[in-house]
Amino acid sequence: MTVFIEDDAPVIVQGMTGHQGMTHTARMLKAGTNIVGGVNPRKAGTSIAFEDAAGETLDIPVFATCADAKAATGAKASVVFVPPRFAKDAVVEAVEAGFEVVVVITEGIPVADSAYFVELALQRGVRIVGPNCPGLMTLPSGEGSHGVNLGIIPDGIVARGPLGLVSKSGTLTYQLMGELSDIGFTACLGAGGDPIVGTTLQEALEAFEADPDTKAVMMIGEIGGSAEQDAANWASEHMTKPVVAYIAGFTAPEGKQMGHAGAIVSGGKGTAQDKQEALEAVGIRVGRTPSQAAQYMREALAQIG
Repeated sequence: MTVFIEDDAPVIVQGMTGHQGMTHTARMLKAGTNIVGGVNPRKAGTSIAFEDAAGETLDIPVFATCADAKAATGAKASVVFVPPRFAKDAVVEAVEAGFEVVVVITEGIPVADSAYFVELALQRGVRIVGPNCPGLMTLPSGEGSHGVNLGIIPDGIVARGPLGLVSKSGTLTYQLMGELSDIGFTACLGAGGDPIVGTTLQEALEAFEADPDTKAVMMIGEIGGSAEQDAANWASEHMTKPVVAYIAGFTAPEGKQMGHAGAIVSGGKGTAQDKQEALEAVGIRVGRTPSQAAQYMREALAQIG
């Protein structure tokens, strides 16, 4: 079974013809992702040559709109590599076109813009991942199928296994994937570090709880906001699978933004200590380092056999 998106799902890339879009489209294709089109109104009707996972040349068509791309290809998802000032319109277009999943990689989108398209997506039943995130990677659920790598998560770190991973930090996503590469994952989701995101830590836990192939979840949080506390509250009543956490920022000073737009302790709220206490109060072990969190996960898996 798959979680978040089906194996081999057809995908389009908004901003495919830009530098970042070209670079990561090439990488996603080599990872086996089924990219079937790009969107750029100024280059509609053209195509761009890429190599696929087998080294074969593919001519990926460029469409004027998301609606045109979906009608022509049947795409289920879009990945957005669009500059911040154009990102709102791009995401709204993808949501209105009816994609099931829209992964927004862009950093620096105004919070008001994110609030608008996240609310629209909720109304339309579309899952947004991000913004300001590394993306979503699902591992193939069966022989002969391909997973889906949407965004900038490096391919080849992990294989299919029983773990789910959700993280507010891109770099720490990759580190914990590496720490637990011998066990493997069903899916790795970068929730993003902005104050408003489309898929929260809690919503990721809900998806992993509902997925029969996911046996335990690694959750990576950071200072700022209350997403970890919200996830802890939900997990205390609904989560039947083990959850292990790592929180970045135990030494962060108050009032200083640390990396992400949402990673800031304000008014004494949102500290790593607050988050650790909330998680441990509901039985979620919190590692003080990524390596310790990985060890806690190994112990949790050993307990459930």
